[in-house]
Parts: sequence; structure tokens; C-alpha cells
Amino acid sequence: MGVKWWYRLAGALIAGLVGWSAGTLVSGTSNNPDFIPWGPGGLILGVAFGSILTSYLILPLMTRLRRAFADITFSALVSATVGLIVGLTVAALLSVAFARLPGWPGVAVPIALSTILGSLGLVIMVSQQKELYQLLPEHSRRDAFSGRINPTGRVLMDTSAIIDGRIADISKTGFVHGTMVIPRFILDELRHVADSNDAIRRNRGRRGLEMLNKLRKEAEVPIQILDVDAHDDSEVDAKLVKLAKSLKAQILTTDFNLNRVAELQGIGVLNINELANALKPVVLPGEEMVVRIIQEGKEFGQGVGFLDDGTMVVVEGGKRHLNSHLEVSITRVLQTSAGRIIFAQPQEN
Repeated sequence: MGVKWWYRLAGALIAGLVGWSAGTLVSGTSNNPDFIPWGPGGLILGVAFGSILTSYLILPLMTRLRRAFADITFSALVSATVGLIVGLTVAALLSVAFARLPGWPGVAVPIALSTILGSLGLVIMVSQQKELYQLLPEHSRRDAFSGRINPTGRVLMDTSAIIDGRIADISKTGFVHGTMVIPRFILDELRHVADSNDAIRRNRGRRGLEMLNKLRKEAEVPIQILDVDAHDDSEVDAKLVKLAKSLKAQILTTDFNLNRVAELQGIGVLNINELANALKPVVLPGEEMVVRIIQEGKEFGQGVGFLDDGTMVVVEGGKRHLNSHLEVSITRVLQTSAGRIIFAQPQEN
């Protein structure tokens, strides 16, 4: 049973109890209470009315409120709560002087003060939330008021990160904290890739499923499958960004475009490629190394080799040393978003 079904049941039961009470009350004041079964009749009418009211009014209203509050930052929520409490406290103190007034002013004035001062306090504190932010300790600012996500919270996994497979080894080292969350629509996409008619895509999908099984068995952090409603026409990346924003979670990916889109919307991103690039050994111009030239370069006379970590080494004049090891001297290092490229020249003998 879904959550909505339980809401409908609760609404029907509450309305049914109200209908039974109303029927019993009418039966007690009727001249002929046995002629009409007021109690059971009120119960039936109440259940029917409660079911309709819950389905067409309460549930849509709750959905709108949930979507509205999903876009509210935690800092604004805290500021609004503080402002409301301060405003109502001031209103309560001022209402003491008016509560003893005779007639309607003794009731209307305190209600008006509470409404006006509560709303005023809420608006003022939300508009001044940056000043309130400055009063908090440094660690509280990062966790509660920043647009970035607390690194100890949830991490949503993208399909590319699962297929990549390196996260299975990274998770065992203890560098990943919190709970790794895999939305249901990511699993569906992975299953579609594994069932593809294209052999390469099919192998990638099956590798991703194997990595998930390895993660479930060997990961040092909890793995959670999140069953979310994703029956819409938007792309998987858009669904993932929307879900991360609503859950205040980070995204784990190797997709460059998803990385940029998420960062533009203030969502924290853990990019495995950026981690791998950051962990590569630092090399400086003037250092020497030995590299095996395995192919020609794009420019005339260039040879290309690779280090053990996959870093490309472009050697000027290295074409004539094809399929052999060569001692080279580094001339410059180029760092790009796709990785690092080392330029070198043969070492003079």
C-alpha cells in the first residue's frame, strides 16, 4: 500500500467518526430517533465525504506544500522560525495590557497583535538571515547555512560512476562518508543499458550491475536503494539534479556535463575523474623519466607514450623511437578538464 492510500484511509476514518458523532447528536434531539438510523447514516456519509475530500483537496494541498518547502533553504527556515517566535513573544507581552478590555477588543486586539507582529518578525528575520549567519560558529555556517551539502550526508550515484567501477575500490578505503543512494530510475537506466542490442553498451551495463553487487558486499558505507516517483519525460540527469536538490544531497559522477549543471544549481559534486587527476604524481619541467613510445603523435615527428596511471606523454622527435623505451626530459605539463598531458623531448646523451 502506498502512502497516499493510508492518507485516504485516515481521512475517511476521521470524517466517519465526525459523521457518527453528528448523527448521534441529531438523533438525541429528534422527535422520532428510531425512524432514521442517524448514527450509521452519519458514519457512511462521513466516510464517503472524507475519502473525496482527502483525495481531491487534502492530498493535492500537501503535495503543493511539500514542493514549496523543498525549495526553501535551511537557513531561511531557521531564520523564519526565529523571527516568528520573537514576534509572537512580543505580541504576547503586549497583549497582557489588552486582554482585560471588556467586549470584543479584549479578544480581537491580542489576535491582531499576534498576527501582525508574528508576520513582521518572520519577514524581518528572513531578510536579515545573512546577519544571523555571521553570528554562528564557523562549522555551523558550513553545515546549516551554506548552499553546499554537508559531506557526511547522502551521496546520489550517477550511472556513469557505477559503470566506471572505481567507486567500489574507493569506498573500501574510507574516503567516502555518509550513505551512497541509488535512485530507482538510475537502476532502470542501468538495466536498459545492460539489455541493449549494442554489444559495447550491453557490456558496460553488465559491468555496472557487477559493480553494484560488489559495492553491496564490500563497501564500508551504507548502500540505499531509493524508490522515488520518476514517471515523467525529463532526462535522467535532470531527474538526478532535481532529486539531489530536494534531498540536499551530493552527486557522485564521472559525467563532465552533469558536473557543470549540478554546480550551477549549487549542488555539491564528487567527480571521480577529478579525484583521480588530483592523486596523480606531480611532475615538474626539467625532471627525467623513461617512457615507451607506442604510437605517432598528431604533429610531425611526435611520439606518444603513456605512464602507468594513464597520463599521456608527447615526445617531440619521438617518432623514430617507436616501440622502444626512451629517456626523456619534461618540458611542460598541461592540465585540462579531461586529464593531464606531459610534453617532453629526448634526453641528450
